Amino acid sequence: MSVELLTLLFFGSLLVFLLLGTPLAFVLGGVSVVFLYFEMGEIGFYLLASKMWETMQNPTLMAIPLFVFMAILLEKSGVANDLYDMMHQWWGGLRGGLAIGTVLICVIFAAMSGISGAAVVTMGTIALPKMLERGYDKKLALGAINAGGGWGILIPPSILMVLYALLTEVSVGRLFAAGVGPGLTLFILVSLYIGTRCWLQPDLGPALPLEERASWGQKFRSLRAVILPILIVTIVLGAIFGGFATATEAAAIGVFGALFATGVNRQLSWKVIHEASISTLKLTALIIWILFAAHAFSTAYTALGAQSLISDLMEFIPGGRWGALAFMLVVLFFFGMVLDPVGIMLITLPVFLPVVQAAGFDPIWFGILFIIMMEVGYMTPPFGFNLFYLKGVAPPDVTMGDIYTSVIPYVIVTLIGVLLIILFPGIALYLPNLFYN
Repeated sequence: MSVELLTLLFFGSLLVFLLLGTPLAFVLGGVSVVFLYFEMGEIGFYLLASKMWETMQNPTLMAIPLFVFMAILLEKSGVANDLYDMMHQWWGGLRGGLAIGTVLICVIFAAMSGISGAAVVTMGTIALPKMLERGYDKKLALGAINAGGGWGILIPPSILMVLYALLTEVSVGRLFAAGVGPGLTLFILVSLYIGTRCWLQPDLGPALPLEERASWGQKFRSLRAVILPILIVTIVLGAIFGGFATATEAAAIGVFGALFATGVNRQLSWKVIHEASISTLKLTALIIWILFAAHAFSTAYTALGAQSLISDLMEFIPGGRWGALAFMLVVLFFFGMVLDPVGIMLITLPVFLPVVQAAGFDPIWFGILFIIMMEVGYMTPPFGFNLFYLKGVAPPDVTMGDIYTSVIPYVIVTLIGVLLIILFPGIALYLPNLFYN
């Protein structure tokens, strides 16, 4: 049977079972094992078991439950409330200042947690009602939270980056370092967009009245709220970038910092630890099973002759390697509208990675572009996760239509950021080259 027909049957089977509602891990693993058996026979099972055993021995896997546990603890610690109070006092006097400050908190939260939903839910609960109460445009406020919340998978530490590193066998530390520049770039672009729009249209984000603005004494006292978050971020990322600890060891340090922050804010209890532990167990088990299914998928598709098929297809895409890159980013954009980021990663990376290597692109640089497109997937309709997180915590008068339309300008701004990283790779590669040269 030709590789083209096998590919059609392979992906057709995946699509059918996904549409039937079968869990992603079972679809990828089950279909892959069946095709692997018919292509290679019983030896395919031994090959797959060997690959999974090799993956289980990778110490980087330990970073996943540790980062998840750290994120859940920080979400329950009350740090976000203190950060918002600080931001309200410092930024409230500017047009659009509350929205820009909210985006800044999303940056800090992303650097502490490593997941996307935490910042969206927290800021949707705390900041959104305050902005709407102050007369902010509904769509401007919703879009700011949606865009900033997605940076949890881009600004290190990031659980999705750990998965990307495991699947592509690149350095987690280099990937973490590469996420800093693009994360700050997107923050600057989004802040410029909010500030410019509110300057031209003051009614979209009015400044606080003079009598409600904080004094300089209150502002400086409020800075105590950022001490713990910055300390946690500095210790975790400093340990990794400075070469003092691996990602796994730094994650353990981060858990200690999260426990300390929760205790300082008087939220630490056995109930909180128990709830965080159970949530970590469930999420980690889900991630690990999906990771095993990814290896089954990669092994099966390679055995079917994927590399030769992809090489032949790339010859028909105009524009050479840049045309191939554009094609891959477009595929990721549309996949992001209907699939979850982990699923997209598992389906596309075995196909895209040989193309990236053949084209001579840096896999770290491509990984950042990939993660940003996953971030876009979190915020684009119809099935972006952040859209539904936000709807779950938004006031009753916020409709799903409001949330859908609010993300359009922010998606455009994010795609401009992607273009800048393509034109100036140093935005992503400067820190990895500096720390790991």
